[in-house]
Amino acid sequence: MTKRRDWQTEYAELLALDRRSALEAADLERLGIAAFLAGQPSVSIDVHTRAHSAAIAKGDARRAARATFWIAFALIDAREPARAAGWVARGRRLLDESHDDCVECGYVLLPQALQQAGAGDLAGAEATFVAAETIGERFSDPDLTSLSRQGRGRVLVATGRTAEGLALFDEVMVSVTAGDVAPIIAGVVYCSVISACVDLLDVRRAQEWTAALGDWCRTQPGLVPYRGECLAHRAEIFRLHGQWPQALDEARRACDALAGSKGPGAGLAAYALAELHRLRGEIPEAEEAYGRAREHGRAPYPGLALLRLAQGQREIARAAIERAMAEASRGRQRATVLAAAVEILLAAGDRPSARQAADDLTGMAAAIDTPWLRALAACADGAVHLADGHAHEALGPFRDAAAIWRDLDAPYEAARVAVLVGHACRALGDDEGARMEWEASARLLQRCGATPALEELDRLLRPGPPAKRSETGTLTSREVEVLRLIARGKTNRAIAGDLGISEKTVARHISNIFVKLDLSTRAAATAYAFTHGLMS
Repeated sequence: MTKRRDWQTEYAELLALDRRSALEAADLERLGIAAFLAGQPSVSIDVHTRAHSAAIAKGDARRAARATFWIAFALIDAREPARAAGWVARGRRLLDESHDDCVECGYVLLPQALQQAGAGDLAGAEATFVAAETIGERFSDPDLTSLSRQGRGRVLVATGRTAEGLALFDEVMVSVTAGDVAPIIAGVVYCSVISACVDLLDVRRAQEWTAALGDWCRTQPGLVPYRGECLAHRAEIFRLHGQWPQALDEARRACDALAGSKGPGAGLAAYALAELHRLRGEIPEAEEAYGRAREHGRAPYPGLALLRLAQGQREIARAAIERAMAEASRGRQRATVLAAAVEILLAAGDRPSARQAADDLTGMAAAIDTPWLRALAACADGAVHLADGHAHEALGPFRDAAAIWRDLDAPYEAARVAVLVGHACRALGDDEGARMEWEASARLLQRCGATPALEELDRLLRPGPPAKRSETGTLTSREVEVLRLIARGKTNRAIAGDLGISEKTVARHISNIFVKLDLSTRAAATAYAFTHGLMS
């Protein structure tokens, strides 16, 4: 069970003790860690530097080397790798000169492994992580063991041994969730594992560990690091499950928590916010958030390219997505770029290039076997078949994707594939089947609040020129109220309760609405309400 710790209080108390009487090296380490977790990284570095000097003065090479690790830890988090490497080199020299066989020998290996991984030497990084892990096991140090294992798991995933990497993550998370590791280590492992699962589009694991991180953060009041990343990932999970108002709240909180951060979390949060605004049809807000993502080092693609496509700027969208495909990317970002490329290239009429992108996505799905990626690849494959005039061949992949997204409770994605199934049905002469698919899609999109997608469905469900339609102004104020409640998914009984009228009266209002607006289903009424601005 994780012990509850208030890091702001602990930091303040230790700082007060240090000011009254200079702390010894062991207590300085505690103060340095508390400062980092309380959001004072520069103070943390200064305190650990003092601890290092105090240990040197006493001839304690082990504690001095341990201080170099914590200094490097904070510097790596602050994106200062050169300074971090200098401190680690000092720690290793101290241990070499003292000939100590100790757990600190493993700690000072970790930054070296990170350097190797960053330089592309994955085999070297794996060997170094294994060496550190072996030392952690020999000295029964769960912090070192957990850090080493999660690092080795990241290398395994990067080298294509996904199943091995995920198994290692699960093993590490047993120790973390059981409270066996120190809070500063737990936060690192949580964020690293969640980030890897999100990159792999392993939605189930990402959701499970994000929920666990949220629970853990609640036991650590005053904690500053890790909260922003937690909120950003929670926003993504909420969006995937169609809970877009909650997702917006989490994304905004993540942006606030990560304001001024040098790490990638700020870009991740801004991009998550931009995607939500785009999907909801909030164009200026999306533009602004994509700009912030770019400022924080997160490329605004494929989202910005899809926004340009929605605005009818096909050539701009195509140029942007082709550039994004040419740039180095991997994991989730690469998969989403390829999926968007299929949509944009088909809209531009370039079916051969769309087929190539779909095939690349299928190759990724074969190498990284996760349900979400399989669904993306199946949908892309079906879309190209449909564009080629092979509606029969498209239906199988579409049904496979729809089944996965239903299983993962991803309503927006399920709705979008239902739209494509409807087009395939229409191409095969099954107009009734097409309408059924589109009405089912409208119900799912209504759940999310996806206004642009509902507008597209309105055009499909209501063919014919707008001049033939009755105007909203012909509805009475009560009928407008009823229409809004229909669009929010309310039953007749619920509408009657909200408005204080009988169900019979509600039924009469709905009949009048359908006649006046030339509608035949609640799904069409929902689409109409969203597309005519009645939900604001």
